[in-house]
Amino acid sequence: MKTILLIGASRGIGFELASQYIADGWRVIATARSDEGLERLKALGAQTLRLDVANPASNSRLSWQLDGEKIDLAIYVAGVVDRETTASPPTREKFDLLMHTNTMGPMMVLPQIAPMLLDKKGVFAVISSHFGSLTLTQTSMAVLYRMSKVALNMYIRCAQHDFPEISCVALHPGWVQTDMGGASAPLTPEQSVSSMRKTLERIRTQPRPEDRGAFLNHDGQPLPW
Repeated sequence: MKTILLIGASRGIGFELASQYIADGWRVIATARSDEGLERLKALGAQTLRLDVANPASNSRLSWQLDGEKIDLAIYVAGVVDRETTASPPTREKFDLLMHTNTMGPMMVLPQIAPMLLDKKGVFAVISSHFGSLTLTQTSMAVLYRMSKVALNMYIRCAQHDFPEISCVALHPGWVQTDMGGASAPLTPEQSVSSMRKTLERIRTQPRPEDRGAFLNHDGQPLPW
């Protein structure tokens, strides 16, 4: 049975990933912060771990919670957004929350789980955003969120050099109908996740050099940095 680790799976895209992978027969290990989130995931049939990605102390304990595991695919889903522009200086608390959750979280997770991915020559994916593209930026809206995703994309690019036996990839899930994306988004979570799963399965089973350390749309098309 194939095993997937989902970091931040209590709602939205993460919960839909858990649902679809369980339905497809995968063993799902999923993390959440709250009791409510953990119970929702358990009800799906996932194995659950309590993890607060914004808390470095909590993040640093992940490896011993997963001791002995061999993982085919790991996806860092957790993320928070802020929509302020450069016209308003961020608070220290807001800066720390976005950078710890969106950027430092994956930086804490990957070194701990990379040995668990090596045996399967697995994939480490992060949910990024086209807001993390310098080339595509045409507004200052959500500047702090954009900065956190640019940093995340750079981390994935660099991590591929340090972990050459696995595939590291940053994925834009599309504009999705979640709490973050809003009801007017064109993609449902089901559509976005189904598309990302096809892309990740191709990378996992038919890896190509151009996919390693790549920044991709949910359908596998490359995005500009």
